[in-house]
Amino acid sequence: MSEQQVKAEPSRHLQQFLDSLWLESGLSENTVEAYRRDLLAFAGWLSQFDVDLAAATQQHIQRYQSQRMREGRKVRSEARLLSSLRRFYRYLIREELRDSDPTAQLESPRLGKPLPDSLTEQEVEDLLAQPDITDPLGLRDRTMLECLYATGLRVSELVSLKQEQVNTRQGLIRCIGKGNKERLVPVGEVALDWLQDYLIEGRPGVLNGQVTDDLFPTRRGKAMTRQAFWYLIKRYASQAHIDKPLSPHTLRHAFATHLLNHGADLRVVQLLLGHSDLSTTQIYTHVAKARLKQLHGEHHPRG
Repeated sequence: MSEQQVKAEPSRHLQQFLDSLWLESGLSENTVEAYRRDLLAFAGWLSQFDVDLAAATQQHIQRYQSQRMREGRKVRSEARLLSSLRRFYRYLIREELRDSDPTAQLESPRLGKPLPDSLTEQEVEDLLAQPDITDPLGLRDRTMLECLYATGLRVSELVSLKQEQVNTRQGLIRCIGKGNKERLVPVGEVALDWLQDYLIEGRPGVLNGQVTDDLFPTRRGKAMTRQAFWYLIKRYASQAHIDKPLSPHTLRHAFATHLLNHGADLRVVQLLLGHSDLSTTQIYTHVAKARLKQLHGEHHPRG
């Protein structure tokens, strides 16, 4: 296909590329939308030179990257931009709409591994102490927080638990994680005590005669959403005067970090978290090392 033909149909080529992402890659809607925004932004920038997106050169891309760097764009955004461009131009080559890849000689920016937000052991204790356990809903919330910290479950895994997945006699939770993978997670004595009290005293009060298999239902007898539980975590953190930036995975990060700080083996933590790749878990060793350096600096005479 000639360059004139390519320039005549830029929107169609872009839409066909985005459609191929849906069909072939199984990417999420948010990811496909991010690719679309990146490519349209680059196309808009190219228009000042009367150059079509499909006909851009390596020099065009480098000039665009330089401008974005001067604007203070984050490294992660730049890495995603280059990923979007690579996929688009490789698609054009595969469809015989281009002969060469203008991104072939470009290196992706290096992403540093951010340390997950975590809490100290005292902050976790303060957070766990916030729910009013004299109320069935408060007892449910306390049990959920205790289980989250004791098991390292993802919030989505916790709120989707069914009664049949919990074995209080053996102290185990059968969890269905990412990729529909199943793993057994030990609960621990403290969380298990809270769980047993909740099943006897709290859950019947929350349901008030309603019937459901969900382990942690709402007053309406439905499973709690991730968003609703995240709201509860933020509310209790505010009550505990914890002003650190939190995420839905804060207690999961605390679980992993505190285990490593107390000498747990990295592969054991990997299994408990349900990570398929050990490299995903290794980020927590950076957190543990940061804590050791902090303690050394605070308490060693030459720190």
